[in-house]
Amino acid sequence: MNTRFSLCLLTGMSLMGFLWPGKAISQPEMSRFSFHRGLMGTQFNVIFYAPDSLTALRANAAVNARMDSLNQIMSDYMDGSEINQLSKTAGSGRWVPVSSDLYNVLKKAQAIARLSNGRFDPTVGPLSLLWRRAVRRKEFPTNTERKRARRSVGYRFMELDSATRSVRLKKAGMRLDVGGIGQGFAIDEALVVLHQFGIKSALIDIGGDILAADAPPGSSGWRVGIGSGKAGDTDTTTILLRNAAITTSGDTYRFLEHNGRRYSHIMDPRSGLGLRHFVRATVLAPDGYRADALTKVFSVVGLRKSRRLLTRFLGVKLLILENTKGQLHKWQSAPF
Repeated sequence: MNTRFSLCLLTGMSLMGFLWPGKAISQPEMSRFSFHRGLMGTQFNVIFYAPDSLTALRANAAVNARMDSLNQIMSDYMDGSEINQLSKTAGSGRWVPVSSDLYNVLKKAQAIARLSNGRFDPTVGPLSLLWRRAVRRKEFPTNTERKRARRSVGYRFMELDSATRSVRLKKAGMRLDVGGIGQGFAIDEALVVLHQFGIKSALIDIGGDILAADAPPGSSGWRVGIGSGKAGDTDTTTILLRNAAITTSGDTYRFLEHNGRRYSHIMDPRSGLGLRHFVRATVLAPDGYRADALTKVFSVVGLRKSRRLLTRFLGVKLLILENTKGQLHKWQSAPF
């Protein structure tokens, strides 16, 4: 789960116009609309500017239909989801044709897995199931359980065929999990739907994965407050976000304590355990899926190695805080 952002919208309205040969034509004044619902186990917020309420209602209905469709495809919590049905074919040797949505999100996940050397891994399902249960029940997984789960994890065992839009899971027991990228992928798709209705100025948020399109009328961006990531700390840094996505990952609210050690809900795919020290990564990226997935990558890598790894991801900015031996260290690649 991602640490949520506080959102504060810029106020102010303006009439916008453009020049046409021989005369000026004014566009209608745009009004602000806001919609909220539960989605993917968290809160889904859509805020945008539209010319009238009918357009706004139709656009929101289309976005909701798209989100529900993606949830049915990507959710590993639903027994009948497409991704779970694909996981059931693991080790069979079969190439399985999949929907364009599932193929696209797996392709993006695979690319980030390769660039991050497995710090992000869409085949981490067996380990994530084990660690979710541990965090929920406050029961630490045994070494035997983790070793058994790790045998079926490895993004190199997932093969994609673009010609037939098919996937093959080479190892028995594999289970796909795109929870670390799915919300970011979903907000990207939500914006595509809004653009189909001519809506350009929008802010979309699923559980703290935030994507901003064009700025609200009369302003230079959407105001987004980035918190410290520490429970009870109300200090925030406000940035103006436009045509970009931002996500923060941290262990503020979900963690497991075992034998005097604190383990984050953010899991290292290589060990099958949550991170043992406080780390909070905020990623600004051109799109939602990269912002979502890369917060996990940089959290797992840590501050020192993130400086070098960041160069593999063009157009991405990083703010990372890490507590090492009782000292809090901070590094930011560039201003947001």
